[in-house]
Amino acid sequence: MAGLLAPKLALARAVGAVSRLRGGGASSAPGKVLMRLDPSAIGKLGGRLQRGSVLVSATNGKTTTTTMLAEILERAGLSLVHNQTGANMAGGIASSLLAATDSRGRISGELGLFEVDELWLDSLAAQLRPRAVLLGNLFRDQLDRYGELETIVDRWAAAVRTGPARDSMLVLNADDPVIADLGRERDAPVLYFGIEDDSLALEGMAHAADAKHCRRCGAPYVFEAVYLGHLGHYHCPSCGQARPVPTVIATHVTLQGVQTASFTLQTPAGEAEVALSLPGLYNVYNALAAAALATALEVGLPEIVAGLQGTKAAFGRAETVTLDLELTRGAAGGQKSNQRDLQIMLVKNPAGANEVLRTLALEPGEHDLLGVLNDKIADGRDVSWIWDADFELLAGRVRRATCSGTRAPELALRLKYAGIDPAHIRVQEDLESALREAAGDRSDPHAPLYALPTYTAMLAMRELLVARGEARSAWS
Repeated sequence: MAGLLAPKLALARAVGAVSRLRGGGASSAPGKVLMRLDPSAIGKLGGRLQRGSVLVSATNGKTTTTTMLAEILERAGLSLVHNQTGANMAGGIASSLLAATDSRGRISGELGLFEVDELWLDSLAAQLRPRAVLLGNLFRDQLDRYGELETIVDRWAAAVRTGPARDSMLVLNADDPVIADLGRERDAPVLYFGIEDDSLALEGMAHAADAKHCRRCGAPYVFEAVYLGHLGHYHCPSCGQARPVPTVIATHVTLQGVQTASFTLQTPAGEAEVALSLPGLYNVYNALAAAALATALEVGLPEIVAGLQGTKAAFGRAETVTLDLELTRGAAGGQKSNQRDLQIMLVKNPAGANEVLRTLALEPGEHDLLGVLNDKIADGRDVSWIWDADFELLAGRVRRATCSGTRAPELALRLKYAGIDPAHIRVQEDLESALREAAGDRSDPHAPLYALPTYTAMLAMRELLVARGEARSAWS
């Protein structure tokens, strides 16, 4: 088999080399070529991993969660094959396996750690037969591509109950009703994780929340606590179905604006304090998910804590970039600083956007915002979700909002109706011009500058910053 596969590997590598010479990241192209040459290549290469593979999927946070897991597992001495660029469909995973395979067909990693797109979970599980699957959350996202939430839930349920992941260990978020339901009535082992901290409970469920009804009987859930979107503590008063008791738990959560978060981690091996260099409750959930899967893989608590605390922001996810600005002259002839920090916080659906806005609202004073709203295929053509994002949380707190992207006027309109003074809103559809304008207003040099881009906008912004020498390429 190795002899038959070798020339196909060589040709696919050549495609990747050409793609890089043309300036592309080659994160998926070589893998796509390899799969056309050999449709079973993912299964063949994945089968050579001594410790098998684990898959991570979620609507929000899968890139950050796998980044955390990579840090943990490498500290535990495991060598990984990991799609660290976030290319999470079949082409990206095939490219990662290809990059780890030498000319004689030998693969360098022990364990495959793969972030997986929601729609690709079942087919990639069929090829890789993972030893464990981590499912973090399901929120309404890209309705034109995914359909309603139930579409994904049904596919995942089939995959983990009777399909290719039926024998895999499941690591599930107990606080998400639809995710927790996937572990019920199943022979293979299930490990649940969740948050236990009443201080985080919101006053009520956001109007954009998704999973409000029991999948077993259809009755509305009763929520004792809501933490994020529809995540929280719940039970069905009709059939009695309730949140499972988690094994891996976060307590005493402290959120410190856009900079950090901390919590107490409880596992069967004991408990420890975790201080993240990432902000927001959403990153506490990401860290908890990573800790749970590491626990399932029998990684020690010290390595888990060290890995979580050593994780830096994945590109575009609470990543801070220092911008180099042209020197400007003050009235007295002095020079102002020619640098300004830009924090990039990806937003792509109501649940994720609301958590970013909730995190920004913890920061004191006024903010400068650069919102970039695109409607490309990878973003979803339908941008009506911005009306379910609670921009009202920042009303009266925005010094300047620059709106860019293919749907910049719609974003500006949303901000106006959220209560942000129209005099503080500017529309500049060209991204480079928008970045220059948003960063260059130094009338208040201490005002934070936050970029809130959708997915393709984030990639375009980072490409621009890399070209200017202000950010490191995600492919390097």
